[in-house]
Amino acid sequence: MNFIAKNELETDIIGQKIFEILPSQCVVALVGTLGAGKTRLVQALAKAAKVNSDVSSPTYVLIHEYQGTVPIYHFDVYRLGDINEFFQLGPEEYFERPGISLIEWGDRVKSILPRNHFTIHIEILSGNSRKFILEKSAVNG
Repeated sequence: MNFIAKNELETDIIGQKIFEILPSQCVVALVGTLGAGKTRLVQALAKAAKVNSDVSSPTYVLIHEYQGTVPIYHFDVYRLGDINEFFQLGPEEYFERPGISLIEWGDRVKSILPRNHFTIHIEILSGNSRKFILEKSAVNG
């Protein structure tokens, strides 16, 4: 499923649409280059979930938890040295809870994501314009 946002307002609209598609318990790998808009999409999804706090990148703390109509667990694995560091965080505990686990740089830990996870590829088209490609994975690797 593909979505195009020409600006941040449209990113909020797309975040709402994606939120409506996602199950209330799922894992989503966010994939894109530096500055593609991974955190911005998390903000849009959190807004759709009626999260009442500021959403920021968890680059240095590795995970933020947000309460809304559905809990949002926001991981950033960019600074991790290897997949074992991610595994030591106990991500499976989050994956098994009700809520949406959003993992920035999820392609770096793909091999330990649940079998039925989602991936959102984010491409920079120009300026603030982005393409979001939502895929459902059926297998690891």
